[in-house]
Amino acid sequence: METQEILKKVKTGEISVEEAELFFRRQPFEEMGYAKLDTHRKMRSGFAEVIFCSGKADAHLLNIFGKLYEQDGEVMGTRASHHQYEMIKAAYPEVVYDEISRIIKIEKPGKQRVGKIAVCSAGTADIPVAEEAAQTAEYFGSHVERLYDVGVAGIHRILSQLDVIQSANCVIAVAGMEGALASVIGGLVDKPVIGVPTSVGYGASLGGISALLTMINSCANGISVVNIDNGYGAGYTATQINRLGVRS
Repeated sequence: METQEILKKVKTGEISVEEAELFFRRQPFEEMGYAKLDTHRKMRSGFAEVIFCSGKADAHLLNIFGKLYEQDGEVMGTRASHHQYEMIKAAYPEVVYDEISRIIKIEKPGKQRVGKIAVCSAGTADIPVAEEAAQTAEYFGSHVERLYDVGVAGIHRILSQLDVIQSANCVIAVAGMEGALASVIGGLVDKPVIGVPTSVGYGASLGGISALLTMINSCANGISVVNIDNGYGAGYTATQINRLGVRS
C-alpha cells in the first residue's frame, strides 16, 4: 500500500493508528541499480543514511548525494576526496567540505545542538579522526566540546579539563600509539567512554592494532571501542547516548 492509501484507511477507520505506524516502520528503499537508498532509516533509527564516499564512482556518488539531499533537505558524506567535493560542488554550490575530517555536507540552517559530548584526541595527528567524530555528532544535533592534544605523555593536560569531561553525557577518546587515553578518561568519569583507536604510530603500533588491543583490554570500566579510525561510528554512538542524557 502507498502512503496516501494508508492514511485514508486510518481516516476512515479501516485500520488503526498503531497498524499504520507498523507499516511506516518497515524498510522501504529506493532502487537505483547500483545502490538501494534506505529512505526510512531515519524513521526507524533516528538517523538518516550517510554516504561513505571513498571508492564510489563519480556518477554514483553524485546521484546518491542528490537523492538523499532531495529526501531530507540535508546530506552528509564521510571519507570524501577533494576531487569528489569539486565534482559535487559543481552541481550543489552550497555544499561544504572539511579537508581535515574529509566530511562533505549540506546542513539545514539554524540546527539546534543539544546536550554535551566531549571529543578528546591524544595527539594532534589524531585530530582528523577526532574531527570526523565531532562533526558527525554535530550533524546529528549534538553539542560538542573539543579537547585536542591531551594525551598521556602530559597527563596534566587532560586533568586540567576535568570539568569538561565530567560534565559531558559521553566522552570520545581518540588515540593512536598505545591508545592509553581511553583508560585514563574511563577512570575519571561516570559517563560512557567511547575509545577510537587510530592508525597513528610507529611500526609496532601495527596500523592501530596496538591501540585497539589496549582499549579493548582496558581495566577501566564503562569503555566501549569502535573500529580503527572509525570516527563516524564513535560520533553516531555518542549521539545516541547524548540523546538519552538530554531526555533524562
